[in-house]
Amino acid sequence: MEPEPGMHRVLSTSALRIPKQRSSFWRRHADDLIVTPFAQILASLRSVRNNYVMLTNTSRDRAGTGGKSNSVPQPPHSNSNLKTDESYGQLAMETLEELDWCLDQLETMQTHRSVSDMASSKFKRMLNRELSSFRESSKSGNQIAEFICNTYLDKQQDLDIPHPQVTSDQTEKSTEKTSPMTKITGVRKLKHTNSYTTVPKYGVETQQPEELGKHLADINKWGMDVIKVAEFSNNRALTCVTYTILQERNLLKTFKIPAQTLLTYLTHLEDHYHRDNPYHNAEHAADVTQSTHVLLNAQALENVFTDLEILAAIFACAIHDVDHPGLTNQYLINTGSELALMYNDESVLENHHLAVAFKLLQEENCDIFMNLSQKQRQTLRKMTIDMVLATDMSKHMSLLADLKTMVEAKKVAGSGVLLLDNYTDRIQVLQNMVHCSDLGNPTKPLEIYQKWVNRLMKEFFHQGDMERERKLDISAMCDRHTATVEKSQVGFIDYIVHPLWETWADLVYPDAQHILDTLEFNRDWYHSQISISPSPSFTHTPTENSHFNFIEEEEGEGNGVVTINVGVDSG
Repeated sequence: MEPEPGMHRVLSTSALRIPKQRSSFWRRHADDLIVTPFAQILASLRSVRNNYVMLTNTSRDRAGTGGKSNSVPQPPHSNSNLKTDESYGQLAMETLEELDWCLDQLETMQTHRSVSDMASSKFKRMLNRELSSFRESSKSGNQIAEFICNTYLDKQQDLDIPHPQVTSDQTEKSTEKTSPMTKITGVRKLKHTNSYTTVPKYGVETQQPEELGKHLADINKWGMDVIKVAEFSNNRALTCVTYTILQERNLLKTFKIPAQTLLTYLTHLEDHYHRDNPYHNAEHAADVTQSTHVLLNAQALENVFTDLEILAAIFACAIHDVDHPGLTNQYLINTGSELALMYNDESVLENHHLAVAFKLLQEENCDIFMNLSQKQRQTLRKMTIDMVLATDMSKHMSLLADLKTMVEAKKVAGSGVLLLDNYTDRIQVLQNMVHCSDLGNPTKPLEIYQKWVNRLMKEFFHQGDMERERKLDISAMCDRHTATVEKSQVGFIDYIVHPLWETWADLVYPDAQHILDTLEFNRDWYHSQISISPSPSFTHTPTENSHFNFIEEEEGEGNGVVTINVGVDSG
């Protein structure tokens, strides 16, 4: 997808700076820490080039990306330091070792894997190693580790994670009878069409417009209480939040979207969210939509994305969990559900959400994209699909690897900017933005965060009850008799949420620093609520460096291999 003429496609240099108020880990390593394999290779090759200039006393400008000339970074020491044979030989040997390391990495690189996949595999391997010892520390630690592995890592067969044995009798009992897959399931007829003579200010009828307006006044702020918005909008949070955002951004006018059509579609969409789901309901969709809207407003992203990309991001968030049954992908796969069969066990729910949402566009007076050109519709559809599929939590490590590789590679290149001039880079940032929003509950004010935790656990326990009734193995964190909520939230933040948000904060620094601060406050609060003898990983006094970190360590002696240690740094 080509950028629109006149639109800037550059993230400012602030995107690559390490903020001052960070964990002691970042302060120790400052800007020298590089953990993703591709960026490590780039850094080593730059070092080799500098050393070559020093050894040969030869220098010339290097042609950079797009044929632009980049000045050569100054070597750390001058030629006068190389007068002796010893110093000359030492630098030559260091250069050879750097070059050998790069060759080792490149020779073992699989050509069919992307550079971010290298980082993803590395992160998964280290996380699995850390969780292996964590799971052995206590019964609750084992359950939390199992939950993290089963939810946030894909291709589990590669990770040496033990699986409970399922008997053939259990398999037979767990397989549901399925009906012929002749159409998209879950799509219902339009209940009503809006016949407003005047479109309501917030897109919904309400008996408490002042209270609703008071909460929607925070539409551009992080931490808006969507649950309160639902209370004052007749349970139409998704409709009024999405409508308000699109109006705020003037996108109805830009893409000639009739307000009546938009409200008909949004109401129909909201009707397809299950209100009896404690968590995966329209209020969650509204929360993710509003969160992404705020992230798009980051100063570092100003004028980066086109109006069509912004429309696609808002639309993707609004639809991303439509017709969610309140059960996990793994449950649907384990029970042989019709959806799992239809989508071959791959991102089952995410594929279904997309199918339902696009099918609803075909209903009467629901095509909100009727005035887009064919090319615009195709582009929007592709972007929406890419973003919603990325909300599959098993893709978490891949998304984190994409983001961290992108940031580090550009930092090593020395340009100080991120050039989002191709579709792959641009969609990666948008996917991670939506993923951050989807994992945004722990970054909200504590009172709001607690509400979401209670809702999620209620939904998990409902699935656990169903599994118990069907004599299936109860999924991790779904057993109401053994789940440890406080520990699970601390582990969730340390291993999953904090690494993601810390990387995002680096990308848009300093715009997300207050979000990271709230996350760390909430983590410490949940840690303080752990009252029963916790596992060793949770017993130390909470400090600013008690989060999941990427730490360089040497494997073996003298082999020059740089790895990361993924775990809780207790200082």
